Amino acid sequence: MVQRQSVRPALAAAACAAFLFTAGCSSGDSGPPGKDKTSAPSVSDAGKSPASPTSGDVPSAKGTVTVVRTVTEDLKSPWGLAPLPEGDLLVSSRDEGTITRVDTETGKKTEIGSVPGVASAGEGGLLGLALSPSYASDHMVYAYFTTESDNRIARMLYDEKEPAGEQLGAPDTVFKGIPKGSNHNGGRIAFGPDGLLYAGTGETYHTELAQDKKSPGGKILRLTPDGAPAPGNPFGDSPVYSYGHRNVQGLAWDTKKRLWASEFGQDTWDELNNIVAGGNYGWPDAEGKGGRSGFHDPIAQWHTQDASPSGIAYAEGSIWMAGLRGERLWRVPLDGTKAAHDPQAFLEGKYGRLRTVVSAGGDKLWLVTSETDTRGTPGKGDDRILELKVS
Repeated sequence: MVQRQSVRPALAAAACAAFLFTAGCSSGDSGPPGKDKTSAPSVSDAGKSPASPTSGDVPSAKGTVTVVRTVTEDLKSPWGLAPLPEGDLLVSSRDEGTITRVDTETGKKTEIGSVPGVASAGEGGLLGLALSPSYASDHMVYAYFTTESDNRIARMLYDEKEPAGEQLGAPDTVFKGIPKGSNHNGGRIAFGPDGLLYAGTGETYHTELAQDKKSPGGKILRLTPDGAPAPGNPFGDSPVYSYGHRNVQGLAWDTKKRLWASEFGQDTWDELNNIVAGGNYGWPDAEGKGGRSGFHDPIAQWHTQDASPSGIAYAEGSIWMAGLRGERLWRVPLDGTKAAHDPQAFLEGKYGRLRTVVSAGGDKLWLVTSETDTRGTPGKGDDRILELKVS
């Protein structure tokens, strides 16, 4: 197994352009480096969401992570990951616009097809993947991707009987019009315990979009599988579930069906938030814990050089959060809607940038590295999928 030393390449700002919006530039998927920051994480003592009882089985302050094996190597700009019912994995390539099937026993990679219309640039391209709640019968794969004009969500039939490379049907767009930019495109999608489709979006550096409930930018959206605003959404016939977000790239539910989301900060604080319907998470008026009326504070926060969080997963009573610029995996043990203990870091600098983490059931996680995303320092074998055992 190849491990890498922690490398901190200089991150240069790049000129960014968008078809519909003029976006700014970010550093390490998070924002410009801050000044005079320490590395100590901070945990909120009390969340702003409605009180919930503790689980009765609060995880310990110190957990463990064991890298069981490298599942596969030599992936190009991997982003989204979707476990198939039979145990294999689908992984998207942000820059190539393709979806590849990975045999989790042998590591063999088979490209199943490409997604037409993907326009890869900056942080945009083929991003999150999710399987239909009815995948056993409909074989539909959902994808969040950037086009020349917007970000959108489409579903495609995955037909394994077709030849390799031609197994994806034509995209059926279920939702479009999400603002696009060179940076802050969001991109994570997931079906929740309620069978509805959730999508984390970004504000493309147009900060005013985050507080504009008429815009899908800087939001968590909640949709039916057909892409309509979900019944019971907090703002009537609107897809918006929560707002005031800068750039959401991590979504996960705990065993009590509570929704959690990771949030890229700008200069100071990255966040882990407990998401409630209709909640305002503060951006751009608040970053990190502020204790301001009307905003939900994060339950944990990190300086941006220590995290720049993308994917998250729930396992063994904790949220596990993949860090890009931070090059580490964070564990946040939960007690209801609060952090039970300080966050704990694992794998710091060993595998470079970490993009996506997904539950593999029980105490197992799949972890995807992100060294080939133009901001890393790829070495032999990058990028890879790792199998982890956690506690």
